[in-house]
Amino acid sequence: MEQIKNIIESILFVADEPLSLDRIKKVLETADTPAVKKAIAELKDEYEARNGGFTLREVAGGYQFRTRNEYSRWIRNLVQPGPQRLSKAALETLAIIAYKQPLIRSDIEFIRGVDCGGVLKMLLEKKLIRVLGKKEIPGRPLIYATTKQFLEIFDLKDLSDLPSPREIQELGHSSPLENLPPGEESTNHDNLAEPESVQNYEADHKKLD
Repeated sequence: MEQIKNIIESILFVADEPLSLDRIKKVLETADTPAVKKAIAELKDEYEARNGGFTLREVAGGYQFRTRNEYSRWIRNLVQPGPQRLSKAALETLAIIAYKQPLIRSDIEFIRGVDCGGVLKMLLEKKLIRVLGKKEIPGRPLIYATTKQFLEIFDLKDLSDLPSPREIQELGHSSPLENLPPGEESTNHDNLAEPESVQNYEADHKKLD
């Protein structure tokens, strides 16, 4: 068990994305799911007990070492990333897609009340949303949903862990978005109020597995 735990720790350390249970088992060349789960649980407990700079988290359908939020200030001093804050329109569109997915462009524009073609293109470039396919209606419009990277950036295990729309906006204007690919960025870095359209649909939003 100790060797399995050490191997899991080493592969998680070098992985550049969360590793699923199946991926870990494949690397270990084992089908012993209970043993792997036990080793992961022990690792998580050890890192929590140590209370150091890292923690082992379950995120985006897998496991990943993450730095603790309380040390993000000093990490930014080292990395010194450029501002990557999303515009108000982008954050509102992202929140709508997160809670209403899967949906098509006309659905998003109906909720927001404005054209969102440019915003959708930018969110696709940043890999926060993806195209699931085309809806079988006249015109065959594209169907949009959030991505695994969306879960990673917002530190979510899955869509059932979605924060409120307001929290998505607050997170969007802080450190989680600093590692996004380049794309359209907001020139307004002020704190944003929750858009009225987000308030309107918050009460009946649904979370999809």
